[in-house]
Amino acid sequence: MTRIQSIPETITVHVPFQLVKRGGRKEMILPVGRPVPRNVDNTLVKALARAFRWQKMLENGDYVTITELAQREGIAPSYMTRVMRLTLLAPEIVEVILDGRQAPKVTLARLMSYLPVDWVEQGAQSRTPRAPR
Repeated sequence: MTRIQSIPETITVHVPFQLVKRGGRKEMILPVGRPVPRNVDNTLVKALARAFRWQKMLENGDYVTITELAQREGIAPSYMTRVMRLTLLAPEIVEVILDGRQAPKVTLARLMSYLPVDWVEQGAQSRTPRAPR
């Protein structure tokens, strides 16, 4: 007969992480140097897709003005203009967003409220220590 060893009633596990709000939900951030899982922000990706689609429609001459295009899409021209500013993002930032490796502070609301035109300045504002993919 084998002897069964007793298992302690309480086990304490220490997991270092930080909770941050992102797009109205809470997200767990692991410490620097730890592998970070990809987290694609579908709202942000969808807004990027719309912005580039609208830009192409204007460039192709399908619509002459943003007001005309906004009316066709059933949205306010001011909202369309704010979303279309996403086409001014640095290509590296767009790639990071599509890959789900953006910093927690990179949200649609933040990008629509303020977006520097200079790509170097954009990168400095959106950068946080993240593990490579």
